[in-house]
Amino acid sequence: MSDYAVIESGGKQYKVEEGSSLLVDRLDAKEGDKVALRPVLFRGDKDVVAGAKDLAKVKVEAKVTEHLRGPKIKVFKYKAKKGYRRRAGHRSELTRLEVTKLKGKG
Repeated sequence: MSDYAVIESGGKQYKVEEGSSLLVDRLDAKEGDKVALRPVLFRGDKDVVAGAKDLAKVKVEAKVTEHLRGPKIKVFKYKAKKGYRRRAGHRSELTRLEVTKLKGKG
C-alpha cells in the first residue's frame, strides 16, 4: 500500500498521494510556487500518524500548477403567484495543486 495523507486547505479535507493533483479554493501564491500543506492524518507502510506532535514531523509539499475558475452555478429563487423572482450566478476561484513531496516522520 502506498503512502497517503489527508490534508486541510480552506476548511476542507483532501486525501493526497505523491504525484496526485487536486483542486482547492484559491490560494495566495503564484503559479510555480511551492506551498506547504497542513496534514491532518498520515498513513505510511506500517503506521498511521494522527497525533499533533507526530504530525509536526510530516511534510506535505505541493506546487501551484494553475489558477482557474470553476463551473458557473445558477441560482433561481421564486415564490409562486407572488411575482417574486431572483436570478444569480456564482463561479468559484480555484487553484490546482500537484503534490510533489510526501514525507512521513522518521
